[in-house]
Amino acid sequence: MSEVQGCMKCVKYLLFVFNFIFWLSGSLVLAVGLWLRFDPDTTSLLSENDAPENFFIAVYILIGAGGIMMIVGFFGCFGAVRESQCLLGSFFACLLLIFGAEVAAGVFGFLNKDQIIKEVQNYYESATKMENGTVITSAFHSVLDCCGTESSPIETCTEGNKDCVQAIEDFFNEKLFIIGYVGIGIAGVMVIGMIFSMVLCCAIRNSREVI
Repeated sequence: MSEVQGCMKCVKYLLFVFNFIFWLSGSLVLAVGLWLRFDPDTTSLLSENDAPENFFIAVYILIGAGGIMMIVGFFGCFGAVRESQCLLGSFFACLLLIFGAEVAAGVFGFLNKDQIIKEVQNYYESATKMENGTVITSAFHSVLDCCGTESSPIETCTEGNKDCVQAIEDFFNEKLFIIGYVGIGIAGVMVIGMIFSMVLCCAIRNSREVI
């Protein structure tokens, strides 16, 4: 019996430490999501009403998941300290939901990467042909340090300017890879949390059966 209690205490403290790290990870995910959403460069490119929205869908998933992770991490610590099967079971269920959201954000970022980039490129090219598209194109030129495209050259562009189609691809590739790697990386951490919570639940149940 003493061995069971000793094992249970060990798992309890491990789960408590994990939940603290998990809470910090949630803060990181939330911070990355908010940075991607309110990054001045990104918002200046996609601030118009008719701008593509797919990029921000994955960002919103990250923001939501990060906020929930912070809340769940706090209650996970509480459940571990109280040795409550109900709280630990709820913690496991919440982790499972967040795990799905994180994987969805990562997979969405990777699978739709080319489509999102193409939509932004089309958005820029259509703006170059619009009479009132100067504000949009100026934002792209300023942020990406580019000017015009091979198919839609602009008279004011100089020969040394970078092609905006390529500049858009480079810029959003970097952002989408951040979304994908953060989502999939944190999902891996949550698998460990689910294992710890189930082990502690089983240890609590076994100790009470022995008693």
